[in-house]
Amino acid sequence: MQITHEHKELYRTVKTFVEEELNPHVAEWEQAGIWPAHEVLKKMGNLGLLGITKPTQYGGLGLDYSYEVLFAQALGNCSCGSLPMAIGVQTDMATPALARFGSHELRKEYLEPAIRGDMVVSIAVSEAGAGSDVANIKTTARKDGGDYVISGSKMWITNGTQSDWACMLVNTSDGKPHLNKSLIVVPMDAKGIDRKTKLDKLGMRASDTAMIFLDEVRVPQRNLIGQEGMGFTYQMLQFQEERLFGAASGIDGLFNVINETIAYTGQRQAFGQSVLDNQYVHFRLAELRTEVEALKAMVYQTTEEYLSGKQSAEHIAMLASMCKLKVGRVSREVTDACLQFWGGQGFMWDNVVTRAYRDTRLVSIGGGADEVMLGIICKMMGILPGKKKFEQMKAARESRAA
Repeated sequence: MQITHEHKELYRTVKTFVEEELNPHVAEWEQAGIWPAHEVLKKMGNLGLLGITKPTQYGGLGLDYSYEVLFAQALGNCSCGSLPMAIGVQTDMATPALARFGSHELRKEYLEPAIRGDMVVSIAVSEAGAGSDVANIKTTARKDGGDYVISGSKMWITNGTQSDWACMLVNTSDGKPHLNKSLIVVPMDAKGIDRKTKLDKLGMRASDTAMIFLDEVRVPQRNLIGQEGMGFTYQMLQFQEERLFGAASGIDGLFNVINETIAYTGQRQAFGQSVLDNQYVHFRLAELRTEVEALKAMVYQTTEEYLSGKQSAEHIAMLASMCKLKVGRVSREVTDACLQFWGGQGFMWDNVVTRAYRDTRLVSIGGGADEVMLGIICKMMGILPGKKKFEQMKAARESRAA
């Protein structure tokens, strides 16, 4: 992936914003369990940062996804993981399907203000019984006159207590699980929505995460994104950019954890020398740095192949899933190893490495657990159990038919 002057300037702008507008308030927002989403996103909208890849017709910059990757990487300089995640929901998780498949009217009403920072957005897919198993969601939407009437519940919804609308996946028919779902823009002030329950999380504490209950919520049918029944497919496409964003936003944060640990172990004395002077410690930190550099190279390579258009959608899905798997695994390895080198100080709550340890644990769960990523990778490799036998039976049938 070529990094141009324009890429570097975007990265510099975002990193400066993080250092001046986010990091000074992290401790306060972590304590409160919520961030001022409308205030922060409006500032980002004024800088043109919320629609980097979105169409210029709706206020976006119309740039390719490599710029979004640099945006995500710069956000990783935030001293907590919750704010890059919450911002990423606005830019890369809740709005891609609307930008790509929504009607002109729907994009004017909901995408344009989200790009300006005038509306806060959530992605509402997960349910208590259907996290990574997206096909198993139970929330339904039936037609009544010109409306959809939605009933059910959604769980673990980032920005959920203060979002203005949600991109919600619902069942719109009784058909097959992958063909009966639709994405609908749901205004969060609609009658019948209860989102008062804010969840108390292990990490990512500065972002609000809500349970949402929907009791006969009426939404105009014109709020349907794209075609009815295509929601599962649209959401799988949204997941690819979500996973790339998540992997890219982890890079600089992990570099910073390693650098903070180098600084601390360099001045921490034990048994007559600094902790950093122990060969195991500096060798281990070198290994961790190598792992993060490998993650960065993988994200850049996947982005390049995604933009080239020369690879199939299945191949890109496999690479994005690999990036998602890798950032989760590397995050756990880096934060756990570095926390150990901080000794007792690493067990204290208000510590940048401790916070990273708590925050990054979500990376292997949210947006598709590690096990789901492995399943996708195995499927694309053709090595799922029974796959070979299935192919043999298919070849035999085709041979007999010939």
